[in-house]
Amino acid sequence: MEMPIPDPSVLARKDRVVARLQQVLPADAVIHEDAETRAYECDALTAYKCPPMVAVLPSSTQEVSDVLRICHEEGVPVVPRGSGTSLAGGALPTADCVILGVARMNDVLETSYADRFVRVQTGRTNLSVTGAVEEDGFFYAPDPSSQLACAIAGNIAMNSGGAHCLKYGVTTNNLLGVTMVMMDGEVVELGGTHMDAGGLDLLGLICGSEGQLGVVTEATLRILPKPEGARPVLMGFDSAEVAGACVADIIKAGVLPVAIEFMDKMLIEVCEDFAKADYPMCEALLIVEVEGSEEEIDHQLALITEIAQRHDPVALRESASAEESARIWAGRKAAFSAIGRISDYMCLDGTIPVSSLPYVLRRIGEMSEHYGLPVGNVFHAGDGNMHPLICYDANKPGDLEICEEFGAEVLKLCVEAGGCLTGEHGVGIEKRDLMSHQYAPADLEAQMAVKDVFDPAWLLNPAKVFPLDVSEARRAERMAAE
Repeated sequence: MEMPIPDPSVLARKDRVVARLQQVLPADAVIHEDAETRAYECDALTAYKCPPMVAVLPSSTQEVSDVLRICHEEGVPVVPRGSGTSLAGGALPTADCVILGVARMNDVLETSYADRFVRVQTGRTNLSVTGAVEEDGFFYAPDPSSQLACAIAGNIAMNSGGAHCLKYGVTTNNLLGVTMVMMDGEVVELGGTHMDAGGLDLLGLICGSEGQLGVVTEATLRILPKPEGARPVLMGFDSAEVAGACVADIIKAGVLPVAIEFMDKMLIEVCEDFAKADYPMCEALLIVEVEGSEEEIDHQLALITEIAQRHDPVALRESASAEESARIWAGRKAAFSAIGRISDYMCLDGTIPVSSLPYVLRRIGEMSEHYGLPVGNVFHAGDGNMHPLICYDANKPGDLEICEEFGAEVLKLCVEAGGCLTGEHGVGIEKRDLMSHQYAPADLEAQMAVKDVFDPAWLLNPAKVFPLDVSEARRAERMAAE
């Protein structure tokens, strides 16, 4: 994976930059020794590594503002980092950058149950947002599989979703307002405490911008009353294509489950071995969950079961208790960890129309045979958010390159099927060089023009999202101006 050549003039100023950062941050918040910066050399896309020049851990919006002002004055690139769970290399450093981590910014700042919002610092983890309000009967809906660890900052950067996004939407549908620091240190407030705040929808621009436009330090999030009840049903099928067709028919029927999750045979086996969820052994498994009162749940599951029966399921089982439901979801949430026990893997994130699921699943299987690498499929089937896990051997010369080529072809397939390159993991570096496959030159130019407005010097995460040859002139202009 190509990355820009580090700017030697920035590297030469390291001692001065460190000294200035130490003037505005506590001593333990500026990490600059080579052995210590290695802790920040990659995110969850561990195939690529590069220690940053410096890493900083501010604790407040003011400290973030001070750091960005200094880096702006010194011409130092900044790579924002939440919890480092990005699977697309969104927080991969460059050797001449400052990693700005928000992990110490994890406080709950304000809660209003009357207006149904909570305001938090963005280093707070996704699951702990619900943890702060659940005793009062509320929850935060977006639930990525990494929700125990991932930070709200990263969720906003990548517009994360999760298993329950089918009903409740992804981050952008649950984000009400942000406090954001611009690259020059200016602090701005966008949105508010209710949906559709007045003025330009800059909030919709920031959510999903992958740290290209500013550093979000505080977020106002929509919280919802916990549903009266919920119940999942397991559906096993003798082929992935049949399971995909069942998903399409459920959506077509107008039924709205809270989640529809798909797992193929490979993932069923590794997750069962890891989590003991009592999954049926079959070629493909659907986890369909509905919620509401007992009467509503019974009615919805009856309709869904009727649809499933038309596809001759080899297993069909409703959860009989809260404990069984928890086991079912524990298995699904553990998918990435479970497969990581047995193989190196690369997790993709393409999104397709639900009607294209059978075709795309068949083609991925054919590609797996062609490239000679096994692939496990686990994904949010209800909204067509695919997560193929391509297994390879990191210690075998050439395997990573084959995996990259395979992954690129899968993502191109998603675009050709009428979908897009990413649903919730972001572009980062993983999909950066495929952006030209989805967007015309004029489209990329329009996107970069937006970045020009927010970050004229192209210092914020400059090696991500846009193909390097497309952004080269803008990045070169910044270096020439130093």
